[in-house]
Amino acid sequence: MAQSQHIASCSPANLSFDGAKKPEPILYRDKLCCQRKFSSFLELGAKSSGLHGDLMVHHTPRVTQVLHNRVIQGVLAGKKESDVSGSLSGGLRGKLNKVVLAYSGGLDTSVIVPWLRENYGCDVVCFTADVGQGITEMDGLERKAKASGASQLIIKDLKEEFVKDYIFPCLRAGAIYERKYLLGTSMARPVIAKAMVDVAKEVGADAVAHGCTGKGNDQVRFELTFFALNPELNVVAPWREWEIKGREDAIEYAKKHNVPVPVTKKSIYSRDRNLWHLSHEGDILEDPAKEPNKDMYMMTVDPEEAPDQPEYIEIGIVSGLPISVNGKELSPALLLSELNEIGGKHGIGRVDMVENRLVGMKSRGVYETPGGTILFTAARELESLTLDRETMQVKDSLALKYAELVYAGRWFDPLRESMDAFMEKITETTAGSVTLKLYKGSVSVVGRKSPYSLYREDISSFESGQIYNQADAAGFIRLYGLPTRVRAMLEKGI
Repeated sequence: MAQSQHIASCSPANLSFDGAKKPEPILYRDKLCCQRKFSSFLELGAKSSGLHGDLMVHHTPRVTQVLHNRVIQGVLAGKKESDVSGSLSGGLRGKLNKVVLAYSGGLDTSVIVPWLRENYGCDVVCFTADVGQGITEMDGLERKAKASGASQLIIKDLKEEFVKDYIFPCLRAGAIYERKYLLGTSMARPVIAKAMVDVAKEVGADAVAHGCTGKGNDQVRFELTFFALNPELNVVAPWREWEIKGREDAIEYAKKHNVPVPVTKKSIYSRDRNLWHLSHEGDILEDPAKEPNKDMYMMTVDPEEAPDQPEYIEIGIVSGLPISVNGKELSPALLLSELNEIGGKHGIGRVDMVENRLVGMKSRGVYETPGGTILFTAARELESLTLDRETMQVKDSLALKYAELVYAGRWFDPLRESMDAFMEKITETTAGSVTLKLYKGSVSVVGRKSPYSLYREDISSFESGQIYNQADAAGFIRLYGLPTRVRAMLEKGI
């Protein structure tokens, strides 16, 4: 069950902390919401709510503790939610009752909270999910949400679900978009959007909102998931509606509405991070001819500075999915985390590419996917033992379409789900282990074994054997080459 925490409502017009006067605007590190593939925790979600079953909520005048078999976290409570929603009437653009907002705590989402209240007269529930972006990304979210005027903040830990139910199916399918991209951002959006739909049902919301711009892929990924899981929900995308055109406009709006500006200076890169990858866009990367700066990378060391001695690791696989590293069985999220650490140390998994966005334009991105690169190499190599030629060719052709569907946000499309059933069936015998050599940015396969291996040494050996008679090849070649021979005869008039 996903972990959750709730932050009670407050009014931005009369903010106070422990009886003190409203503080001066608080400055936080910049995180822009959902522009291209911006910081990963901006678009957030969960699979299950964590608000049912044996969940108990205990209230005190200043502290709300949410428990699910144990105390998850104590959070400060502001005014009652009814104090906020009850005072809101119709907004400038219409009336909504309650909106669940994908929330990051960055400039964009901090501004979206009062904008929603002003334009739709609604209660705003902020939602954040941990998909492996790092604990520092969660710092101060409670205070930021309350200062912006949200009635609640709900946070959920989705790392295991993200890896098990989204990353691993793509890995099993061999899904790679446009030859290089391992779909790090694309896979995260459906788990986030699904959680938003779940939370909307739990809190009685009639709408959901995101901070994605009209130029990126993420707006499509979010909204297709909303459509698939609850077509009755209203969807608000402020970047497609408001008059705010950029950073300075957003800061002015925040000041006008007494929202602390949660930024200091703008990061030169747009980044998205989760347990699978870290992406970089913007600044000099917008010129495809320029080499990335060495100090840009965060998950991987420069291959030139990686250890001078190679490291060997063994990946255990069952039914096409990894289960162990060097004989140690780990949960999906822990396994990926360990491989990120190992791969990052050796500079594994850097990709620089120009891709075709779903909306039509090309964009250049640099991706760091250390653990994912190791896992893809291992999974595909084991299939060389366990899949026959025709099956492998069909699987590879379907993998291209599978990747396209995921990239386009069609995770809950019946076609992808049907293809997933094929992938699951066809990899039932993809089990065994692969030994890899990691050295200065490269991953080399040095060994593979499987109890379901189709490789037979007694057949493949150059030595004579009883199963394969080399003389049989002459008749095979004559029959296999018959069309070629007939065409040549026609051209020569024979």
